[in-house]
Amino acid sequence: MRIEDTAAVITGGASGLGRAVAQRVIAQGGRAAIVDVQAEAGQACATEIGATFVKCDVSSEQQVNAAMASARQAMGRINVLVNCAGIIGAGKLLGREGPMAGEFFEKVVRVNLIGTFLCDKAAAAIMRDNPPNEDGERGVLIHTASVAAFEGQIGQVAYAATKAGIAGMTLPIARELASAGIRCVAIAPGIFMTPMLASLSKEAQDSLGAQVPFPPRLGKPEEFAQLVQSIIEIPTLNGEVIRLDGAIRMQPR
Repeated sequence: MRIEDTAAVITGGASGLGRAVAQRVIAQGGRAAIVDVQAEAGQACATEIGATFVKCDVSSEQQVNAAMASARQAMGRINVLVNCAGIIGAGKLLGREGPMAGEFFEKVVRVNLIGTFLCDKAAAAIMRDNPPNEDGERGVLIHTASVAAFEGQIGQVAYAATKAGIAGMTLPIARELASAGIRCVAIAPGIFMTPMLASLSKEAQDSLGAQVPFPPRLGKPEEFAQLVQSIIEIPTLNGEVIRLDGAIRMQPR
């Protein structure tokens, strides 16, 4: 699939990794629909880069279905979904104020894991009606997992569980949708410069970046977007979880 032929839905596209993906798709001649719960930031981003904006809470099945229908109407079709929406959900199993509330854990799972699933199935249901290209391809689903799926740190019990789930469902989805010509690939980023990290001091950012073997710095959202483009364009990338982490292996703390 050529990126200039892309009609992409990017969840969490108002900022960070998602925004970088939307910018790259449009810069390369494709179309993008930003799906985000942040209405003001999402609309501002869409206006600035020339995308479509649809407000949506990815944890709501009804909102997700409506958002995909709106994006399809705006762009004419959907052949790429990039799932970037998510929350950090930091907290210990046994914190200072007591055991983690089940409702907190459930919220992180609902946004990160169930949200990805809801978007996958809604987008795939639209993609299967696309006319196939010369390779028989109709679309690609891209997940955002994390190195926390494999080396979750203390305080990441909820977050790591969701990212492991996202990684774990990538291959079954790819296998199931192969007959429809729809691929599924996950990216597991390491430590990236996101709005949350951008709020830290330069010293703190440099300290985090120094933990990365090479290059010893924080990842750039543009590098994540570059990998998304490669996944879109290389049809044999399928059913895989790709670490984008500079060879870091997270320590317990």
